[in-house]
Amino acid sequence: MLAVFATNAQTSNSKAAGPEITFESLEHDYGTIIQGGNGDCVFKFKNTGNEPLILSDVRKSCGCTTPTWSKEPILPGQKGEVKVGYNTNSVGTFSKTITVLSNASNATVTLVIKGTVNAKTTE
Repeated sequence: MLAVFATNAQTSNSKAAGPEITFESLEHDYGTIIQGGNGDCVFKFKNTGNEPLILSDVRKSCGCTTPTWSKEPILPGQKGEVKVGYNTNSVGTFSKTITVLSNASNATVTLVIKGTVNAKTTE
């Protein structure tokens, strides 16, 4: 009887099985950048679950962003990256989303990039 109670107590204290994606940050603020400047940023994440994490797709909200991501399974405790390039040729304020789809318990995560692109001055 005691063994059954101990087993049930262990089960209720353990995490749910499966991968889980945990990002260091969900938003990147470029601040103010100059037209044609560097629009690259990196979103780092960790598999905080107990099974391999697989990113099935990373979707952009417009053609001005180019995401690349870790294609190999991310083992429990390991880290990965979603790299985003933003085309800084258009002047003005921007706020764009990148949607990360995976096999994690939190299967859809939305990342945000934002900032302001100022016109390049000619000298």
